[in-house]
Amino acid sequence: MSKQETKIIEGVRALLQQGEEPLVAVIAQPKGTTKAAAGTGALGAAGAAMGGGERRRSHESAEGAGLVLASPCALVLTRQHLLTVKVGAPIGLGLGGKVKEVLSAVPVAEVDGIDVKKVALRQNITIHVRGQSVALEANAAASARELADTLASLKG
Repeated sequence: MSKQETKIIEGVRALLQQGEEPLVAVIAQPKGTTKAAAGTGALGAAGAAMGGGERRRSHESAEGAGLVLASPCALVLTRQHLLTVKVGAPIGLGLGGKVKEVLSAVPVAEVDGIDVKKVALRQNITIHVRGQSVALEANAAASARELADTLASLKG
């Protein structure tokens, strides 16, 4: 787990229900965020349009699943819930990324699974919850595989 993810684990403790303990955290953002940002530069308008469409679909599917996304946000897994948490912009080396608030919580029993696919310098994360597939992206060093594996072990 990175310094940033450890910082989120520590910062979210005060916001959890009594007896709830964070197991793993990952900084992520709606899929397409990077393309939309790059669209203003190297990829041009086509990149911005593609990224914007992916972001919109991520937000729509998240809403259908009862999740609220921010950019960036953290996914935090406890034995009871999968949470989305609003965080400040991570700068690196453990700087930035302060936990601000819990945006949403879904019971682990309602999360069907998490798929992780590494693509170049990022990871695509798909959360399957309440019949929706929510697409997110994270950097290549994020603990996304640990998140998926920990959920799988909780679900037995």
